[in-house]
Amino acid sequence: MKLHGLRLHHLEMPLVAPFTTSFGTQTSKRTFLVEANLIADDGTVWTGWGENVALPDPVYSPEHLEGAALVIERWLAPALFAADDVTAETVGHLLRHIVGQQMAKAAVEMAVLDAQLRADGRSFASYLGAVAPTVPSGVSVGIQESVDATVRAVGGYIEQGYARIKLKIQPGADLAPVAAVRKAFGDELPFQVDANAAYTLVDAAHLRRLDEYGLLLVEQPLGEADIRQHAELAARMTTPICLDESVVSAEAAADAISLGAASVINIKPGRVGGYLEARRIHDIARAHGVAVWCGGMLETGIGRAANAALAALPGFTLPGDISGSDRFYAEDLLTQPIRMHDGVVDVPTGPGFGVQVDPDRLEGFRTRLVELSPER
Repeated sequence: MKLHGLRLHHLEMPLVAPFTTSFGTQTSKRTFLVEANLIADDGTVWTGWGENVALPDPVYSPEHLEGAALVIERWLAPALFAADDVTAETVGHLLRHIVGQQMAKAAVEMAVLDAQLRADGRSFASYLGAVAPTVPSGVSVGIQESVDATVRAVGGYIEQGYARIKLKIQPGADLAPVAAVRKAFGDELPFQVDANAAYTLVDAAHLRRLDEYGLLLVEQPLGEADIRQHAELAARMTTPICLDESVVSAEAAADAISLGAASVINIKPGRVGGYLEARRIHDIARAHGVAVWCGGMLETGIGRAANAALAALPGFTLPGDISGSDRFYAEDLLTQPIRMHDGVVDVPTGPGFGVQVDPDRLEGFRTRLVELSPER
């Protein structure tokens, strides 16, 4: 198929509650969707949707929202418009001359993939090789203003039926809330923590105290570049170390595994350059006996639907951050929002990502529209 046009829908969506991590607090979700229009050989135009997961500021990764949009406008879109044939499998090759920019590339690849699968009448789950009709739904709990507030928040999500709790931590807000959650809800609660690179190896003795609480894992305790230091920390702790920000590609995942820096990997498709690279990481980890799970970036229903299909692959043995749309948004972009029920989310079975964007809701959240074409 030939790429006929791209539209970048810049959005701002209010969150149902502030979400705090070690690198800041979000009260709304600023993002942009990529709408790709591809023409098949018979002249039929197929539309697909992708979602960019970059934050407004470069605090989680080197990329940021406006930069990702600019990269698409100035470099990625022209390269794809110039190609005689564009498929999801060739997007990475066509854009290989652009260094890095995984989140920008992932959003474009995602839109092309959705359109391609819709043209084939095939679901994303079938394309990937998903093996489960539902996936367990975990929830990510931000840093609260107090220990008591943390316990209340966790209790609320347990009552809603979430299958696993992940608690954000940072220096000064770690041992006390973890201990309180364990005391309140018992040792049987599937429970893990996420530091978002807030510590250094100097904190190893402090982090070892987390071993007392029977956590599933501690996610990204050290900096993005600290692969060797993570390996040293892993040797000192009994709690499994999970890498997030450090894994930006299948190559990086292979390096981390070979160095003993991770016994678990959080796969976020946007962070690694797209769903095809995410599947490669899954395959590498599974071959080495390393567990993987699907992380979240406060995605809209488009990204949630795609993540659910990814998490249905056989190597995803731990619950991911695949909550219902209403975890973060009072109103989502879809005609049928993603719902959590009985602790699980259904894997969509319709063509493409299996969801439909509601045009009225899209327009209501849109702050800017950028249209790109081969002539521009």
